[in-house]
Amino acid sequence: MKYYLTTPIYYVNAAPHIGHTYTTLAAETIKRLKRMQGFDVTLTTGTDEHGQKVERSAQATSKTPEEFTALVSNEFRALWDRIGIQYDHFIRTTDPKHHETVRWLFQRCIANGYIYKGSYTGQYCVSDELYVNDAQPGDNCPDCGRPTETVTEENYFFKLSAFTDRLLKHYEDHRDFIQPESRRNEVLSFVRGGLQDLSISRTTINWGIPLEGKHTAYVWFDALISYITAVGGTDTGVWPADLHLIGKEILRFHGVFWPAFLMAGDVALPKKIYAHGWLLFENDKMSKSRGNIVRTDPIRQVMGMEALRYFLFREIVFGQDGGFSYDALVGRYNSELANGLGNLASRTLAMIKQYREGLISTPELDDAHPLAVSARAAIELALRSFEAFEFSKGLEAIWSMLSGVDRFIVEQAPWKLAKSTEPGAPQQLDNALYASAETLRIAVVLLHPVLPESTLNIWAQLGMAESLEAFPIAELAWGQLRAGQAIGLLAPVFPRIEAKSAIDQMRALEEQETLRQQTLLGRAPEPKSETPAEGTILPPSEKIAVEDFGKVDLRVGLVVSAERLKGADKLLHLKVDIGEPEPRTILAGIALFYEPEKLAGRKIVIVANLQPRKMRGIESNGMVVAASLEGGNPVLAGFLEDVPVGARLK
Repeated sequence: MKYYLTTPIYYVNAAPHIGHTYTTLAAETIKRLKRMQGFDVTLTTGTDEHGQKVERSAQATSKTPEEFTALVSNEFRALWDRIGIQYDHFIRTTDPKHHETVRWLFQRCIANGYIYKGSYTGQYCVSDELYVNDAQPGDNCPDCGRPTETVTEENYFFKLSAFTDRLLKHYEDHRDFIQPESRRNEVLSFVRGGLQDLSISRTTINWGIPLEGKHTAYVWFDALISYITAVGGTDTGVWPADLHLIGKEILRFHGVFWPAFLMAGDVALPKKIYAHGWLLFENDKMSKSRGNIVRTDPIRQVMGMEALRYFLFREIVFGQDGGFSYDALVGRYNSELANGLGNLASRTLAMIKQYREGLISTPELDDAHPLAVSARAAIELALRSFEAFEFSKGLEAIWSMLSGVDRFIVEQAPWKLAKSTEPGAPQQLDNALYASAETLRIAVVLLHPVLPESTLNIWAQLGMAESLEAFPIAELAWGQLRAGQAIGLLAPVFPRIEAKSAIDQMRALEEQETLRQQTLLGRAPEPKSETPAEGTILPPSEKIAVEDFGKVDLRVGLVVSAERLKGADKLLHLKVDIGEPEPRTILAGIALFYEPEKLAGRKIVIVANLQPRKMRGIESNGMVVAASLEGGNPVLAGFLEDVPVGARLK
């Protein structure tokens, strides 16, 4: 049985960081699990190297696009090799074979009547390589908030509008095509809102795949097709992909554009698209522009990859946003790996060596033994959870089993049984040692996809002869540990780490790695002194005349309703009454700081005479007024006294 899965094809406008690592580790963990389930697994990763943003980045570093993309692509490949990622294909979109595949699908779509030539005048977000159809000149991108640029050019257009019904039917017929459910609902809402035809070529840039005439393939038409190129086309028995694993910010491209392209070319669709959440650092998404990126190598050098792997999948509910901090990383490692799994392995194996000359004892246990019952429950729940990519839930089940062994050892007190002269003590000791070792073996098998190195270490210490990587995990059961088996050489697996020293080392290495990447990419280090510290009170802005202030119409508004905006983590959709016949619609970027249900009935201040602008397809007619220190949370302006709705602030 084949199983083909992919990471995103990572954009080369920046060097790799922990967010890229998170997705790639998840894909590789799934690969290891599927291999233990008997699948012939293929994992593709790679780099997306075309587009206007890359072209400009290369120019800014005085490199050719070829030099720049090769440099950054090598950074990704080298990091995956250092951290032990077992990928099968690393595809670069600059590969000539990929150019052939793109033109092949382009021609199929033309032949089937889904591509036509036209012209486009409108706004384009270079940062997201995204056409913003509803935006006006001067508007910011609704996704990233950066300014859009006005573009006028001849294009090839893809008839995306022709696929609304076909896509909706596919989503309905294949309910797990897009997961998790919250992401599926986002896509359904977007498609039900109506699809517009999509420009899939550019004539104002040269860095990309040539199509016909002076046309260059739009980067998102190009990049998605690399999933097919990587496995040699659609006729090799590997396509379609069983799983595209992506971050939620690129869901629209994968969940809407990609299946439509494939339908238009009569190509089989992938079976599942899973969009996970963001890694947050200091409550905000990690990004180059915010300067809050955490890199992988400093963590690897100080704590090892097993610590990071465990933290990411135990701490964060996969599919949702999750926070990262060095303190939490070290805390999880010490409490659950060093004091938990590592300590259990050391105690159990040391007692077998001391009390039974290093041989697994012969037990007299029945199926009702407490550890047997606990192990069967953990096996069932962990495997079901891992299959659904609920890694934290599966790990929680395993650690519940392990904590039961700790209690069991304390209750049985093997060190006392070894000295006891009671007639049944030797057999009771055999039972205790076997039950502990068998639970450890089961935990090692279940944990191998997540902790591949340390589990191999413990597996060898248990004296297991068969391959752990090829263990048929579906056949895992209590009682498979062979009596009389000799254990291996013992060694610590997870030594405790001193938190302050480790965190200081990681922070210092992070600064070094940041400087190395900036130097490598020809970018001067960003001066820290220019960034105000969180909580700083900034000096007043340049003075304005009273006439300028008089142009701003500030009004008292009553929040009639508030709800989260689907697909936009930071935006709330407000209905605000300012004394007009109908309440105003206002989109406000306060969703991370205010619960919508607590805003209804609250009086706020709005700027009432701003030009309306569209965001996420909704026209926002005003702006809420809030106060915050630099880097701090916004606090909505309000009133102590009762002020009538619609009153003007002067």
